[in-house]
Amino acid sequence: MHINCLFRLIACLLVAVICQIPSNVSASTRKKYPGGKCYIWRYTLKDKQGSPYSLEHPGRWLSHKAVERRKRQGIALDSTDLPVSAKYLRQIENSLSQRQPGEKCSKAEWVIVGTSRWNNTILVRSNDTTLLNHLTTLDCITQSQCVWTSPDSIDRYVKHTYHETFNSWDSIKGVTYGNGKDQLEMLQGQRLHSIGLRGKGMTIAVLDGGFQNVNVIPAFTRANIVGTKDFVYPNSPFFYQETDHGTKVLSAMAANVPNVLIGTAPEARYWLLRCEDQQTEQPVEEDYWAMAAEFADSAGVDIISSSLGYNEYDTPDYYHQRDLDGQTALISRTASMLAKKGIILVNSAGNSGMGPWKKISFPADANDILTVGAVNMEKKNAPFSGVGPTQDGRVKPDVMALGSPASLISGRGSIIRDMGTSFSTPLVAGLVACLWQALPEKTALEIIELVRQTSSNAKEPDNIFGYGIPNFWRAYMIGKAEK
Repeated sequence: MHINCLFRLIACLLVAVICQIPSNVSASTRKKYPGGKCYIWRYTLKDKQGSPYSLEHPGRWLSHKAVERRKRQGIALDSTDLPVSAKYLRQIENSLSQRQPGEKCSKAEWVIVGTSRWNNTILVRSNDTTLLNHLTTLDCITQSQCVWTSPDSIDRYVKHTYHETFNSWDSIKGVTYGNGKDQLEMLQGQRLHSIGLRGKGMTIAVLDGGFQNVNVIPAFTRANIVGTKDFVYPNSPFFYQETDHGTKVLSAMAANVPNVLIGTAPEARYWLLRCEDQQTEQPVEEDYWAMAAEFADSAGVDIISSSLGYNEYDTPDYYHQRDLDGQTALISRTASMLAKKGIILVNSAGNSGMGPWKKISFPADANDILTVGAVNMEKKNAPFSGVGPTQDGRVKPDVMALGSPASLISGRGSIIRDMGTSFSTPLVAGLVACLWQALPEKTALEIIELVRQTSSNAKEPDNIFGYGIPNFWRAYMIGKAEK
């Protein structure tokens, strides 16, 4: 291209971009990270001695619903269920309170961010690496790792507005499911809905990075949201003004606006759990995810819908494909435990199919979960959808659903069509809730296997299409016949 033409083209593009910047957004969208340089380290504890809790009295830290879910599935509690040792926590706190023997350290310089009972780990944040290194000398700690370093700058807060009504063209006259019709019918979900299976009595936790305007968008007024919790440190002062990724995910399940969009489980209960930090991409997000999953367990949820996945961090070469074994990554190790706690995890395969990574991401490699890839309207594999197998040879993804594109509600409150395994995942998660509603006597592992074996590619599963597109009506009929 001639150099003058190139300059003119660049100038035109710059003008076009500038013209699209909303008038209420500052020219500078970044600000210096508050508080200066600091770090979060993960410490693994050697055991759970000194815990005030016992497996004989789980009601002291688990909800009644969580205990009953285990009893119904014949699942015994084990040592991983116990909270981390209070004795070791006190030992760590005492050590943190002293920089040197006799020299006091202000508590403002450190904070215990959280713990994971299943992984027996603790997160500590401080601006003092000497302090963090000193903890590694304690006899109760077996491993340590820096999992987060503060960035130099972060995005400024910008309030996002929303529409109080849908556009006239968002409504499809005479079509009850509206824009959600195709994605529901591809999975035969409308047949479950027709006999009253719409997720009632089931609880789904949505693990995501934000749920922008869910509290004010009229389309969610009928959604049964039972609670919210933020696991990212520090917690956002604007929980409902973070990214709308979770808003779109939630809409695929919980929306209930006839002729516009009805989701796959409009009568289920929902916990909205924020565990993705949009400001950086660092290993601590695996810890946040684990903390959210454990909270979901303790709150008694039945299903987790997670449209999150990791394979690249700000630190290069953190993971390699050989690590896709369901156990190496902390997030995958945690995910692999969920079915044994009586919870079904439905997780996105990831969108790396067209990039150098190509494969599924973590925790899509976990054992005993439903990993969901994306297809288009012709039921062909979307090229961006991550592929398998796992390092230990398991078929991945497990199943496929419409994600190229899916119809959703954005954080602005309008109907959009967006691409990604992030959006095929909740379509499956919602219908898993409807199926389990009909077959409450089945265990999490049994429901997972039933979904796989009644999918379109079950006879010859492969590592691009998995077991295929689920047929939830067939799963229901076979499940009822097995009673």
